Amino acid sequence: MKTKYLDLIEQTYDFPQEEFQLVDDNLFFQGVDLMSLARRYGSPLKFTYLPKISENIGRAKQWFAKAMTKYGYKGNYHYAYCTKSSHFQHVLNEALKNQVHIETSSAYDIDIVEHLKSEGKISSSTFILCNGFKRGQYVQKMGRLINNGHDNCIPILDNYEELQLLEKAIDGKFKLGLRIASEEEPKFEFYTSRLGIGYKNIVPFYNQSIKGNPRVELKMLHFFINTGIRDTAYYWNELLKCLKVYISLKKICPTLDSLNIGGGFPIKNSLAFEYDYAYMVDEIVLQIKQACEEAQVDVPDIFTEFGSFTVGESGGAIYEVIHQKQQNDREKWNMINSSFITTLPDSWAISKRFIMLAVNRWNDEYERVLLGGLTCDSDDYYNSEQHMNAIYLPRYDRNKPLYIAFFNTGAYQESIGGFGGLQHCLIPQPKHILIDKNSEGHIETRIFNEEQTAGDFLTILGFKRHGVSENGLSNEEQLVLSH
Repeated sequence: MKTKYLDLIEQTYDFPQEEFQLVDDNLFFQGVDLMSLARRYGSPLKFTYLPKISENIGRAKQWFAKAMTKYGYKGNYHYAYCTKSSHFQHVLNEALKNQVHIETSSAYDIDIVEHLKSEGKISSSTFILCNGFKRGQYVQKMGRLINNGHDNCIPILDNYEELQLLEKAIDGKFKLGLRIASEEEPKFEFYTSRLGIGYKNIVPFYNQSIKGNPRVELKMLHFFINTGIRDTAYYWNELLKCLKVYISLKKICPTLDSLNIGGGFPIKNSLAFEYDYAYMVDEIVLQIKQACEEAQVDVPDIFTEFGSFTVGESGGAIYEVIHQKQQNDREKWNMINSSFITTLPDSWAISKRFIMLAVNRWNDEYERVLLGGLTCDSDDYYNSEQHMNAIYLPRYDRNKPLYIAFFNTGAYQESIGGFGGLQHCLIPQPKHILIDKNSEGHIETRIFNEEQTAGDFLTILGFKRHGVSENGLSNEEQLVLSH
């Protein structure tokens, strides 16, 4: 009878897989021994496997290049990284190794862009696509960037009033994009996205406010739907509606030469995940080409703004099961040494699923369990797994430590969880390490951030530390200053 955890995984999924292998009863991810990481750095532990970022960027570029060659597509493809998925320097540095462009969503993004430019990581030829609702600092900083010579900064209008604000902040001529407010799926609580301008209003707005304006050069039409790029009748219908707007606009606006289809590629959330990326890219390129040829207009350059697809699959988290609670005759709670609410907030807030696997003890018998976090919040649990809404793990044994890992957690979790700040019930933020490959292809690790301490929390909360005055000086420093 097959009762081992390994048996369960092998008979449920195609295993091992490209990124997952089992070596001597321990799980390896991308060739990295996760048990060795846990022993060396402790747990809970967050990690970022940097090479995966470049790998996914390269895959997308190859899919578009292949499709464009296949259909003789005369436009260019531009890959932009959506920074809100993860603003960390190590993520941007890795992404920018691949000559990508940047999509921003708020004022402080522009400060990051300027910092990267000062370091030579980007140049004036890098496209900076500015999305989001624009007021105050955001408009002023876009103006500063453009006034300082970054002509490829393209503000993408979210509403009518932004054009006037930009004209006040920018000294000379500037490029512009328009965002279409897509219509959402019927199951949504609202009909139309709050972002952008309605389909029927794009051309009238151009004729009224942009056409004939000597300071504005319309370059881009932006299209994105909340459910992402998926092979559904809804997606293809919205894309065709967008193409109709592009064609109508192109016929009266010769400067329009780019179509931004946003982001939305899904990432792997189960060992059973299937998605034909190459087919979707192939079909998107074909649909754009056919629509433009039928209307006798030039095909646009295609931009994408992949965020989760860029960085999501690079991230992971390792926890230790520190106790098991038998709450009734059927429910066993495995308690981890951290909190799901604080370290994987999407699992709590939107019931997002991540790949979850045992790190060790694969040859032990398995049992059905629930996973609980350390906070005193009843919502601090994880039970949204791929095993038919149940979680199976090696049987708990207090004498045999069990480690588990969540994968593809690299997008949004740190920013939503409040990296470096307060955490629910003051559960400390885990240590975070970076994993990379050296020039010889060997794995290297380094600490990006240590686990939060009590002192970190006390400082944020405004409590005086022992021996420190109200103004932040030590008692000795205060004494010298008073003399």
